[in-house]
Amino acid sequence: MPAVTDLVRTHLTTTFPGPNASASVTFLGTRTLHVDRFGPDPTGLVRYVTVGISEEPMHPPTATVADPVRGPRAELVLSLRPARDEVLRTLAVLAATPQVEGLVLASGATIDLQQPLWPGARFTAVLLGDAGGLVPDLDLGPPADPVGFYPVLPMTPDEAALARARGAAHVRQMWLEAGTDLRDPERRSVLHR
Repeated sequence: MPAVTDLVRTHLTTTFPGPNASASVTFLGTRTLHVDRFGPDPTGLVRYVTVGISEEPMHPPTATVADPVRGPRAELVLSLRPARDEVLRTLAVLAATPQVEGLVLASGATIDLQQPLWPGARFTAVLLGDAGGLVPDLDLGPPADPVGFYPVLPMTPDEAALARARGAAHVRQMWLEAGTDLRDPERRSVLHR
């Protein structure tokens, strides 16, 4: 069977046809992680997608045995219009959290970076959306779990605080009611409209 990263790349190029590029980042004690850039498409939308998290299943630090085949697998997808290529390193940091912190990436997870997602960004945290919508899950065949592709939704510090206090669903509902364009790198907090 081909490497999981090769299968992920093939899956992504069929989902996001068009120009693409890749950057690699290695942190001390972790394997190399990649962030692929797709686009811009005709509307100026660029997709940044991690490649490498799914090479191994994720397990919480409390797991007594880490199964090398079974367990959730994930990659992250950030959509922005216009592009902000400075976000590549931040996405690699997010991609390393399962290896470094034992975080299992899943829908509704809030990750606070406590620094801007890119220089000058209003966003210092992210909320992971539901897998399977933007990019279909990638079936690896039994007994391996499929790879889920989770949208990365940038959050301002006050949105992140609200998500911690009231839950991610509350913030998502506020975005929906306000018609928030989560792909806009210049958007203001939903709490200050």
